[in-house]
Amino acid sequence: MLRLSQSPTDPAFVQDPYPFYDRLRAGGDMAFWTEYDMPCAVSHRAVSSLLRDRRFGREIPPELAQSIPDHLAPFYSIESHSMLELEPPRHTRLRGLVTRAFTSRRVAALEPDITRRTHALIDALPKDTADLIPMLCQPLPVEVICTLLGVPDSHARDLLRWSNAMVAIYQARRDRAVEDAASAAAAEFTAFLTDLIAHRRQRPTDDLLTHLIAAEEAGDRLSTEELIATVVLLLNAGHEATVHTLGNGLARLLADGHRVSPENAVQTVEEILRHDPPLHMFTRYAYEDVTVFGHSFKRGDQVALLLGAANRDPDVWPDPHRFDPTRTAQQNTSFGAGLHFCVGAPLARLELTTALPILFDRLPDLRLAKAPSYANLYHFHGLEALHVTY
Repeated sequence: MLRLSQSPTDPAFVQDPYPFYDRLRAGGDMAFWTEYDMPCAVSHRAVSSLLRDRRFGREIPPELAQSIPDHLAPFYSIESHSMLELEPPRHTRLRGLVTRAFTSRRVAALEPDITRRTHALIDALPKDTADLIPMLCQPLPVEVICTLLGVPDSHARDLLRWSNAMVAIYQARRDRAVEDAASAAAAEFTAFLTDLIAHRRQRPTDDLLTHLIAAEEAGDRLSTEELIATVVLLLNAGHEATVHTLGNGLARLLADGHRVSPENAVQTVEEILRHDPPLHMFTRYAYEDVTVFGHSFKRGDQVALLLGAANRDPDVWPDPHRFDPTRTAQQNTSFGAGLHFCVGAPLARLELTTALPILFDRLPDLRLAKAPSYANLYHFHGLEALHVTY
């Protein structure tokens, strides 16, 4: 197996990880990334297959589980109930209850709110020039989640702060300060949600949190701890991904001179998701001794699924590094696949296909004011700033 070294915090890699992915893919379906000390699936077929292979999963085998350090206890008290980190039967139970509340009808009903909020954020832009990351890309998804959950807009800033602090623990730049901030945010978020859930139990309304509380199957319901973990997952995973996808997509569209209209929005968004996805790595544990794509795994071994590499596989997409909004859409890996396919994917797509045409209609002279730069966030991939003029 090809073995390559690449620091995920190296500035050149942060700005453009795709040349390294090409080097990894030159070794075949899988290659070894020495900094992570694990094999990586890099082809589209390998990543897609392993996302669906039930011999691999997210939940750590119990014999490998380690004690949680005290300073991380608040963070992992949430993670231990998150369906993203669980496998059947617990995952099956949680996902079933959540999908009973998080319906396609409830997502579709958010379109007027997304439209209204997009216009309001554009109205609030300063004259002539702005950084669209804090002015549009960050606030829109978190405000939409506030609407979805029935959380007052006055708490949006807190939700954004907690989300940013918590997801940083997954980044390659993680250190003790990042861990402490993530745990502090988890504790504050848990206290906030505990009070909100108690309030909703007494005074139910027509929002997702109320419907999550009421979701039932064969007499079973979500516990308070599971409700907290589910809301945190919806915010952290959904918000982080949409922010980066909006920013990355806008940067590419403006650099290449493309515009988005209601007629081409769906196709353009699929190409944005393929070309520069918000999450580049997702790991799995092997649950048995197994050989796949020429590599033998022992139970407990980890494998990294490089979504960013899979989405630029030349065996699937001709000229894969070219951004082409007219490209015939094929299934990319940006939302995962299998049991852990992103439950928020329909909402993310709705936000993107709604907001982008409005932005280009409202600001017909929108263009880059300076070259965008990516933030040190790996295994996420998103901009630190997007300065534009209009």
